[in-house]
Amino acid sequence: MAERPESELAAMAPEIDPARLLRWLASQRWFGAKARVPSGAELIERAQIAPGVELAFAQVQFATGAHELYQLVLAPGSDGAGFDVLPAPAPATALLAAIAGSRDLEGRHGRFSFRLVGADGVPAGLEPGAEVRMMGAEQSNSSVVFGERIALKLFRRLEPGINPDLEMHRFLTAHDYPNIAPLHGWYEYEGEALAATLGLAQRFVAGGADGFELALEQVQQDPELLLERIAALGAVTARLHSVLASDPNDPAFSPQDPSTEFLSIMRATLDDQLERIFGELPDHPGLAPLAGLEQQVRECITLPSQGPIGGKSIRIHGDYHLGQTLYTDAGWTLLDFEGEPARPLNARRQKRSPLRDVASMLRSFAYAGWVLRLRRGVEPPADFEQRARSAFLEAYLDDVERALLPASQAHVSSLIAAFELEKLLYELRYELENRPAWLPIPVAGILRLLESG
Repeated sequence: MAERPESELAAMAPEIDPARLLRWLASQRWFGAKARVPSGAELIERAQIAPGVELAFAQVQFATGAHELYQLVLAPGSDGAGFDVLPAPAPATALLAAIAGSRDLEGRHGRFSFRLVGADGVPAGLEPGAEVRMMGAEQSNSSVVFGERIALKLFRRLEPGINPDLEMHRFLTAHDYPNIAPLHGWYEYEGEALAATLGLAQRFVAGGADGFELALEQVQQDPELLLERIAALGAVTARLHSVLASDPNDPAFSPQDPSTEFLSIMRATLDDQLERIFGELPDHPGLAPLAGLEQQVRECITLPSQGPIGGKSIRIHGDYHLGQTLYTDAGWTLLDFEGEPARPLNARRQKRSPLRDVASMLRSFAYAGWVLRLRRGVEPPADFEQRARSAFLEAYLDDVERALLPASQAHVSSLIAAFELEKLLYELRYELENRPAWLPIPVAGILRLLESG
């Protein structure tokens, strides 16, 4: 690797006190180890991307010997009040300009590569005077919007391998799937001990309404229009899965037959979860309707006991709900293809049944109705959830490539119910630990499964 010029090294930000760095990291929303006590932190990689602006990796150590890596954007004079200067226009613009120039930069231990999709030139958002602003208050990443035309997302916690958000957007953009924000570019790192995706830039979807907030508003104001839009979302989802399964020559995306052990593993997993959850249910009034129902819940899942169920395993969204969508005059845009953040990156890239996404979205309709009731004191139409489910499912099943699903409609329904139960058991544990007032949501979902089974 080429030696770094002395003048370039001198322009970099000075070394940062490890104790102050650790305190600052622990205070950030995107720091992912708040339940553990770190033992130290240090900067292990740095590269200058513009005069006075650096990319850096902070390694956080724990007493167990484990460690985590986080991406920072630094400038000279950084102090305890703010090691990371990403919100400032100059550092953010330096990142987008590096993508526009498809640059390669040498760090201390590896190479930073920036890549532009499409034509060269000054990208939208870098025009003189374009506004640069942070987007929202994200939990695990940081996003910057340039001129309301380009959004740049930085992955804060770094894991080895390609991030599925980049991989999926790159595939869907290349295959002309219309219901995403097209990929503009990305940047990544390859070094002695790490190869990872660092960030991606996409077209910014201006004027979009968050799908979950849209549902809360329209279920009160115009439920029939909402049901039409939910049906449209079902068709958009069907086309997503069909496109994701459309390239047999791409090993990362080619459809596969489910493993012969798929059904037995799923049944065993659900049995284990049911036994643990029902065995640990505390004496809480919100859980009273579930008392003594463990065996009935187990029996409501009617998966075949053996043999192939049909359908295909494909790449899926993996964390699919109304909050991962935007609605504009042009229709639905699907967002955030990272998968469940708590799962390891390699697990998020696994091929799975597309009906997992379907079941996850069906649970989102239940949450919309209940959140309206619990947060706003407004009662949704009594049949809203069932009609939303029906509208979404009917449109999805009409449009999806049928080879992706089991041939038997009974098996399709059984798989959706099994995936819903899996999701419901997760919700039950989550709400019990974090939002006990919301326990009626998963409880009602389990009782609905029993009634429909």
